[in-house]
Amino acid sequence: MGRVRRRQLWILLTFLILVALVAATLQGGLGRPKGIRAVDMPELVADVERHEVAAITIQGPSITAELKDGTKISTIGPEQPDYYIGWFTQNGVVPRYERSQGAWLEVAGLVAPTVMLGLVMALLFRQMQVGNNRAINFGRSRPRLAMERSRKVTFADVAGCEEAKEELKEIVLFLKDPHRFGRLGGRIPKGVLLMGSPGSGKTLLARAVAGEADVPFFSISGSEFIEMFVGVGASRVRDLFEQARRRSPCIVFIDEIDAIGRHRGGHAATGTDERDQTLNQLLVEMDGFEPTDALVLIAATNRPDVLDPALLRPGRFDRRVIVPAPDVRGRQEILRVHGRKVALAPEVDLERLARSTPGFSGADLANVVNEAALLAARAEKPTVTQADLETAKDKVAMGAERRSLVVSPEERRRTAFHEAGHAVVARLVPDCDPVDKITIVPRGFALGLTQPLPRERHAESAAYRLGMLALLMGGRAAEEEVYGERWSGAEADLRNATRLARHMVCVSGMSDALGPVAWGTPLEDATGRSRFEAEYSSATAERIDAEVRRLLDEAHAQARELLREHRGLLDAVATALLDRETLDSAAFEAIVRDHLAPSGA
Repeated sequence: MGRVRRRQLWILLTFLILVALVAATLQGGLGRPKGIRAVDMPELVADVERHEVAAITIQGPSITAELKDGTKISTIGPEQPDYYIGWFTQNGVVPRYERSQGAWLEVAGLVAPTVMLGLVMALLFRQMQVGNNRAINFGRSRPRLAMERSRKVTFADVAGCEEAKEELKEIVLFLKDPHRFGRLGGRIPKGVLLMGSPGSGKTLLARAVAGEADVPFFSISGSEFIEMFVGVGASRVRDLFEQARRRSPCIVFIDEIDAIGRHRGGHAATGTDERDQTLNQLLVEMDGFEPTDALVLIAATNRPDVLDPALLRPGRFDRRVIVPAPDVRGRQEILRVHGRKVALAPEVDLERLARSTPGFSGADLANVVNEAALLAARAEKPTVTQADLETAKDKVAMGAERRSLVVSPEERRRTAFHEAGHAVVARLVPDCDPVDKITIVPRGFALGLTQPLPRERHAESAAYRLGMLALLMGGRAAEEEVYGERWSGAEADLRNATRLARHMVCVSGMSDALGPVAWGTPLEDATGRSRFEAEYSSATAERIDAEVRRLLDEAHAQARELLREHRGLLDAVATALLDRETLDSAAFEAIVRDHLAPSGA
């Protein structure tokens, strides 16, 4: 089609040029200067015979004569002008010859605007063609297609979520042999919804399913369907599934499906809203799966609570797979998978690193290994050592060191006592997490940090949470014990302690005064911070505030009492921090053993 249009364009340009040349010829010949009368050749011959011609100029095909009375005439000479030239000479008028560059300049002057007009028309024609193509392609989806030529991701590259992998292996069997389940009357799930926190490996799991089944993998984000024009998202959904059916068996993966799958009816213009129409089309496409369509839709989200119920009913997303945060064994396997890509030193202990990274997701652990490799390369080491991994872990967890920050000696001493207060309280409270590292090296926005080592827990007791409250209050209590006044360094501790105490009262029912009642629903705002949706009266709100205040006061009093009783231990830890800046768990325990009586050790 494009070749035919180009041919038509060139025909049009040629026609315009010919028209310009013909028009120039009809206007009296090329190269004729202005103010000269045009005559026929016989009239010029008659004037020569009457000896009325003073001079003749020949310029290409044009003959210009100047009469003795000053008049100038011009005509077009014959195709073979030799006879006339000799005849002019015999009759007393010797012709003068000039180059015909003026004619070509006039031709150029006539042709150039025509060519420019043609180029402008060609440009406009091309823009119209591109605009039409864009208008046609605007409603098409643009999924990323991973084919067999790309590096395959298999279940061997995924660790820390064994139960999720077992759930998805059935999908792999279906894609390899779609008729295997149909023979027994079974129906494979049309859709699989992966639910988990950010970085838990949902996308990697979906790619592993495609790699194990050895089928094409269409990947697209939910936000890529939404445009400002109504109807574009629905058109892209239709186009996506048309492309997938042409390549079946295959997998369609929609990441962050909550971008188009949120509850309908929660905003204005529900009937014509672009997101609603896109979701409706997705529901229709999932209902339109034929038993012979070897196509599986996999979606991922970290907000399953906001999805529309119609999307989660049986027949659409039949199977929901939870991808949890890895436990200590899962973290060790993840570190081993990522460790295969770098040169680890023989003495590296991945089990120790896994124990010291509770709460880390798979993406966090991959970042730790990568940061360690960068540190080793920067230091020109042949391998990545355990020290590199520990430094990288601290950088990921607490931020980069800010050794260039200027801290006064007095502020540095106050920070040492603040962090020592946290550590000592954590060591003396029975149900608190042990201390993994203490530092007064500024990291991120903090001047110092005490890092506990949480044990693997799936549920937390009231005693443990009370111990965590005391730990959080330990820094403020140490400042009051040593300096007799309060500083702003405990602001983050107070926010975390208040949030934990309110959660204990309102959600976990850990208050004797308010009883085992859930007084609110924990939610997250747009920034990811926790908040509560109130479900109680103003009188109950006053009781909740009083109970939260009581828990915090008791935790503060407990921390203050422990530090007053063990002031020597507090001073020793602070002095060691001022001397070495960072204490690990072994160094801290050595100081504790030296200052605690055997009965309290």
